[in-house]
Amino acid sequence: MGLFSFFRKSDKVGKDSTVDSKAVLGGGKKGQISTQKQEVYTKLSFHPDWNVPQEQQYVFNFLANDLEPLKPNQLSLAAINIEEDAATGAWNVKAFFRSSLNQPIELKDIDLFVTAEDGTVLAKQSFDFTQLGTIPAESARPWVFTFHKDSLLTDEIPGEGWKIAFNLVSLRGHQLDLDTQWEKQLSNDQKEELRKIVKELPKLRDKEVNFTGIQHVKMDNGSLAITLLIRNGNDRDINLEQLPLEVVDANDTVVATGTFKLDPVIVVKANTSKPWTFVYPADLTTNLADADFTRWAARVPQK
Repeated sequence: MGLFSFFRKSDKVGKDSTVDSKAVLGGGKKGQISTQKQEVYTKLSFHPDWNVPQEQQYVFNFLANDLEPLKPNQLSLAAINIEEDAATGAWNVKAFFRSSLNQPIELKDIDLFVTAEDGTVLAKQSFDFTQLGTIPAESARPWVFTFHKDSLLTDEIPGEGWKIAFNLVSLRGHQLDLDTQWEKQLSNDQKEELRKIVKELPKLRDKEVNFTGIQHVKMDNGSLAITLLIRNGNDRDINLEQLPLEVVDANDTVVATGTFKLDPVIVVKANTSKPWTFVYPADLTTNLADADFTRWAARVPQK
């Protein structure tokens, strides 16, 4: 495999980025190791399809000997080196993927970061971990994670102290984010119904912010109240201070439009959906009585 050519005797193991395995595998007990064990020294593991030359085995063993022990029940990415592909501009990030679990594990899609020593995110991309194969218990598997050019947030390869790390925000899945007042006022059944809606909605694109209508009420005084899920596909919180919104009915006719000044600011946490209600006074609605609300949407007006 061409992968072997990336690893050299001159390479050095850098910083580890470790997480509790529950953050990746979920909250079940599968694969947890005994809490009586204080340290776990991971053993070098090769993909079963690899035919590793003797000289290359020496290189891998040399690198693996520098790995620090893990605590029980951890997954880790140990940085080695980054090489830029001259043809494509991609970064080939060399690392060990490690597990201190006492059982083999198989993983699926996981978002990874490359961060500078100060924590600045330099690259972000999703990887199919099924390609790594089954990871044996208490093992370290060398791998090259290729971050494509369009996933890079800088043109400069970082110096010492960089890490390759799991994106824990994406690992937890998209969740419901309730404001304190909503938390107090909603019943457990209502909260569960909102969680179900959030779970069943289509997955957001990276950095997408989406408004999904979940309820509308036409008032006797001619005003319109709409309840939306503000969906944040970013890996960082967003703050909404002012929000222009228009409501369109099933015929794509604008039936309400206005700009909401939000005080206090609405904070929507990373990778969450927050429900919020907006009320349009009668003077901001149009032909509300004739509107077809069999299907409707709220959106930011296009200039």
